[in-house]
Amino acid sequence: MTQTPVISALPISSPTLAAWLRDGEEIALIDIGEAGQFGESHLLLAANLPFSRFELDLPHRVPRLDTRLVLVSGDGVLAQVAAAAALSSGYRTVYWLEGGTEAWHAHGFKTFQGVNVPSKAFSEFVEKAYHTGDIEAQELAARQRAGDDLVLLDSRTQEEHRRFHVPGAISCPGSEIVTRFADIVPSPDTLVVVTCAGRTRGIIGAQSLIDAGVPNRVLALAGGTQGWRLAGLELERQPARESAPASANAQAVARSRAAALEQRESLPRIDLVTLRQWQADQRRTTFIFDIRTRAEHEHSHWPGAIWVQGVQLIQCLDEWVAVRNAHVVLIDTDGSRAAITAHWLQRLGVQVALFAPPADAPETIAAAPLAAPARRWEQIAALSAEAARQWVQGGALVLDAGSSERYGQVRPQGALWSNRSALGPALLARAAAASQVVVSGDDDGVARLLALSLLQRLADGHPALQIAVLPGGLDGWQAAGLPLDDTPALPADSERIDYLFWLHDRHAGNAEASAAYLQWEADLPELVGDASEAGYRL
Repeated sequence: MTQTPVISALPISSPTLAAWLRDGEEIALIDIGEAGQFGESHLLLAANLPFSRFELDLPHRVPRLDTRLVLVSGDGVLAQVAAAAALSSGYRTVYWLEGGTEAWHAHGFKTFQGVNVPSKAFSEFVEKAYHTGDIEAQELAARQRAGDDLVLLDSRTQEEHRRFHVPGAISCPGSEIVTRFADIVPSPDTLVVVTCAGRTRGIIGAQSLIDAGVPNRVLALAGGTQGWRLAGLELERQPARESAPASANAQAVARSRAAALEQRESLPRIDLVTLRQWQADQRRTTFIFDIRTRAEHEHSHWPGAIWVQGVQLIQCLDEWVAVRNAHVVLIDTDGSRAAITAHWLQRLGVQVALFAPPADAPETIAAAPLAAPARRWEQIAALSAEAARQWVQGGALVLDAGSSERYGQVRPQGALWSNRSALGPALLARAAAASQVVVSGDDDGVARLLALSLLQRLADGHPALQIAVLPGGLDGWQAAGLPLDDTPALPADSERIDYLFWLHDRHAGNAEASAAYLQWEADLPELVGDASEAGYRL
């Protein structure tokens, strides 16, 4: 009888990983640190997938089970635990970085603070390479007061614009900026200024218009909303003008500009036959993104297409495409938005292609289910409201697996804040001493994963220990007739590994943090060094 070979995760060295990142083959480099840990120090090309929800998100971020998967943690220890979890989830080519981020740095390789670093560094390289012009906040304010012929476009998402914006700014997300331009700016003599919250989307938005060939003079607002406040100017927090979907005339103008850009940039375009071949290919990963508005996507969309705003796909590429060298297909129906987004993704080093759905595309169709082996965390018992009351009243240990920020505001009465990435000796001892443990959280899946890890760590020595989840988070807790505690009580900063403190209050009026952040963005090309190391094609 032939035995099935045992598949195990293997350690790799930092030099080996550096070579793999340059070999042109598919690779998913995943840092499993929590948000705060990742934001303090990570490899440039790593995508963050916190261990607290690792198995929940892995199938979406790395959909093909044969993908070369490399896991990273601070010292490499937790990455080995995550590697075992990946194997249990069906992944077959799993590695972990020996010594983790610490070893990577010790070998002379760079690590970075912040989030979305590859995209933010890219925009800085773009500004230098294409000499994207900018305007200081004081000059813009003076021009506004003087009544100059100018239009200020906010290239962030509509939701961000509604929270706060530079006075006079019109909300026009970056992926729509070329498509809606002819409606918003009918005169070629109008000065156009593009803003965001910092630098990235302002630069990309301005350069998108320039690359598309609009006749206007186009500038980025230096520092965006943060630069505006640093200049001593106030932001608006009231509703303001929002751009509407493009008219037929604006769409026609945009299609002409996008077609010229598509030809000039040699953007690949595929047909339905090719798309189906890519999706059926077991050796390559294919991501399909619908970059239209959410309303358009919800009305009808291509099977398997994931909705994301094009401006966010550029700004947060690592949050959407965790597999380097995978196929990325962009879907659009008006013929302009996908081309604008694709030309930036191609410069970012993505193997991107455009796809126009046939006219008889089906109405809304659910995406095909991801291949999912046994989901071990689903076997964790779920308590009924009555059982939860009995456990808690009987002295059960209560653990809150939600965010530390929410825990600091309100939590189940008597609950300890817990994170799967930090199951230290003290918490394990408390759990071991209890006969029953109730886990609750903002996400039932995260709560179940925490419970699963506790069972795995304690089951051998404590067979009578009962661990279960109360579904529904705080709502489930209240539905069980159990009290909440809203006394402010944030965990110690050193324990809040899910929260990035680095310059976290720059949008809350901390001028020093804003200035430091903007300087950090401007310094990224020097920090990165060789643009080709990041895969950029400028």
